[in-house]
Amino acid sequence: MSRLPALRTDVAILGGGLAGLTLALQLRQSVPSLSVTVVERRGHPVREGAFKVGESTVEIGAHYFADVLGLREHLETEQIRKFGFRFFFSEGSHAIDDCTELGVSQLLPTPSWQIDRGRFENFLGERVRALGVDFRDGAVVRGLELAEGDEAHVVTIEQEDATQALHCRWVVDASGRAGLLKRKLDLAMPNDHDANAVWWRVDGFVDPNTWSCDPAWLQRCDPPDRWRSTNHMCGPGYWFWLIPLACGAHSLGIVCDAKMHPLETMNTHAKAMDWLRRHQPQVAAGLDQGEHALQDFLFLRHFSYGARQVFSTRRWATTGEAGVFLDPFYSPGSDFIAICNTYLCDLIAKDAAGNAFEPYVALYEQLYLSFYENTLPLYQDQYPLFGDERVMPLKVIWDYTYYWSLLAPLFFAGRLTDLATLGRLRPLFEQASALNLAMQPLLREWGRRNEGRETPSPRLLDQFRIDWFRDMNRALSDTLDTPAFLARIGDNVARMHALAAELLQRARADHPAIDDFGLDALLAGRPAGAASLSLDWYAQQGEAA
Repeated sequence: MSRLPALRTDVAILGGGLAGLTLALQLRQSVPSLSVTVVERRGHPVREGAFKVGESTVEIGAHYFADVLGLREHLETEQIRKFGFRFFFSEGSHAIDDCTELGVSQLLPTPSWQIDRGRFENFLGERVRALGVDFRDGAVVRGLELAEGDEAHVVTIEQEDATQALHCRWVVDASGRAGLLKRKLDLAMPNDHDANAVWWRVDGFVDPNTWSCDPAWLQRCDPPDRWRSTNHMCGPGYWFWLIPLACGAHSLGIVCDAKMHPLETMNTHAKAMDWLRRHQPQVAAGLDQGEHALQDFLFLRHFSYGARQVFSTRRWATTGEAGVFLDPFYSPGSDFIAICNTYLCDLIAKDAAGNAFEPYVALYEQLYLSFYENTLPLYQDQYPLFGDERVMPLKVIWDYTYYWSLLAPLFFAGRLTDLATLGRLRPLFEQASALNLAMQPLLREWGRRNEGRETPSPRLLDQFRIDWFRDMNRALSDTLDTPAFLARIGDNVARMHALAAELLQRARADHPAIDDFGLDALLAGRPAGAASLSLDWYAQQGEAA
């Protein structure tokens, strides 16, 4: 094997998937003078469709791709506009039109997309090369030596029977679950969210509308494109996803609480289909049709994890799944890539300009890991609730409200690195976090006490009909000066107080002796004038009084 002369680069990114390529693109756009090298083990172009999971985007990730990185044209012409999240409480069902459905009847104002990861990463690879990034596909990292002080890190790569040393000022691990830096520096940190997943892709689109002949049910949505949603088929301890891909394939996956649905019951395609025939028979019947040929099948045990550190003053960092990963239920993967890459770009830009970046490393890491830690309770220990068609729709409304109240507007406003504004917002973030930490066990206990209750009549719980909810989504794109932005976040947290009060009242109406988990004390300080939100939307659509 030959050895090539050493190469110097400002930033070496180890991994040319979604996290690594978007970071390279963002760096070249924000600091064009930087030299950037990306090392990716897969050869390009990669195969479309059956390639990687993580295809569903939500507002932060979608805004990052479309507007921060300037990729809207590609998303609108080469990917699929998403019809929101959609949830069917369909455990054991042979008739989807006889199940409670939660989702929107019309598109919400702020767009998101279903991403064919192969197609998108091929496009990103071409884009970064056009901007001068040295993108080494088909290359493997063989060595990594981290330097002290101002010395360069050294990454040894192998490509086409030759090795080469990359001397770099910054090294960023974007290698996904391979976790090159995580393994080298023992950064792995387990969490208590014990969940597993299996997934596969099939030929052709899987359209839930073909499962019903009921005209009224088919016309609930305008346009009637349920297939473009991220469809969640929900039951106790699990959910099953259906996500369409622009290449004409469909992504499918079972995600489950490890204690309630052991991985060994679904870790082959045959087992997974048998599992579906028991828990989601109508889905299984649709997939058994000949046009949905299998493309691939994979599984992952204990997919959720944290990290002891993600950024270092020694000029190394992790991004994407090389750092932390939560849960795919609300599709936060691209959100956390967007947030992490934004912090990294700011640190690297400060260093490139000759400014001290070190004081910001701990601050940005604290913020990033706090976003992870405050989002984890949405998933941890909540899977038993997923089949409860009374409480789970209310949990989804709460979880969306939490997301759109704080983190999403902060990212849309470009204020992730605005430490002065973040300092002024800290009391509001603490209030919102405390509300969420009390609300999640309340919802869990509410669901536990509901076991054995008669299920409500089938209905569409149409989130589009909730005026304040729809307006929160629209308002993400508002351009506000600092005083107006601070007032907006204050109003959002006041809305969280109002929603928490109504959810607690409703839980007590169902179960008078239910534990409030500290919500009463938190709501005693409810902001004056916080308006009632009214959950009549929920009550008027078939819920018994």
